[in-house]
Amino acid sequence: MNFIVVRRAHRKRAVKSVKRLSLRKYSARMGFMLILPWILGFLLLKAFPILAALWYSFTNFHMLQPDQIQFIGLQNYITFFNDRRAINSLIRSLNYFITTVPIEMIAALLLAAVFASERLRLKRILRTLFFMPSIIPAVAISIIVSGLLNRDSGWLNQLILRPLNLQNVLGRNTFPIVLALWTIGPGFLIMLSAMLNVPREIYEAARVDGAGPLARFVLITLPMISPAVFFSLVINMISSFGGVALLDRGLPYSRSLSPMESYISSQLFSGSYNLGYASALAWVMFIVVMLITLALFFSTRYWVQFPEEEDNEEI
Repeated sequence: MNFIVVRRAHRKRAVKSVKRLSLRKYSARMGFMLILPWILGFLLLKAFPILAALWYSFTNFHMLQPDQIQFIGLQNYITFFNDRRAINSLIRSLNYFITTVPIEMIAALLLAAVFASERLRLKRILRTLFFMPSIIPAVAISIIVSGLLNRDSGWLNQLILRPLNLQNVLGRNTFPIVLALWTIGPGFLIMLSAMLNVPREIYEAARVDGAGPLARFVLITLPMISPAVFFSLVINMISSFGGVALLDRGLPYSRSLSPMESYISSQLFSGSYNLGYASALAWVMFIVVMLITLALFFSTRYWVQFPEEEDNEEI
């Protein structure tokens, strides 16, 4: 009798284990089917073009003469170092990064601090309004901002700056800054969510100890949200380089203003159709962005406080 009971118990356990195994296989298959469209899109629209651009960078491929493609080695990269326009465009991209990213970070940080306050009303509506400009296409943003800053017809000059005799303050150098402030929505939401996750007990303890609002912000808020600040910094840095030559800003190339991505676009579509040289320029830009990103990751040990590392140190 006991043998029969034990045998039935083993059968039940075996049936349960088979059901669990089949459920895991089913979940794994369903998960793979759900992410399959993204995998195909990544391979076909991202990975394959990137690798193809690497190959084309070693060729003299002209889009109007695809049958005359030849392997030329590092000649396109050597041409880059002798191309003053390309070097100047890369320097302008670096200047754009140095100028606009700190402004974006500070503006997003201050705006997130305001929205993290419990005294602010209508947070959801205001948060939506501040984020909405970030989803507007880049071409539309450039047209809107250029219209705002137009010296003859821009309402910013007509209604505010001209009456104050400040119409000459805004110029070409101001355009990238205004364009950067227009798209602080993602960084603002990232920092805001990090601030809202800081335990209130820490602020209460600091307030009891006599710490003021500025001291609490500098000594508590900034260290606690430093991973979010770092993530936002990397994202803003990559976007300042045009998403590493995504060619989606729609800005025409000009010698005095345009960054590297516009010069790459001009090599592709403005007469020369030199895909080989444009691919080499894109990879040069990618390498520069990767070096800056690695430098930022190396600097995290000095100013970013990751909670996992602190927990390991306590253990």
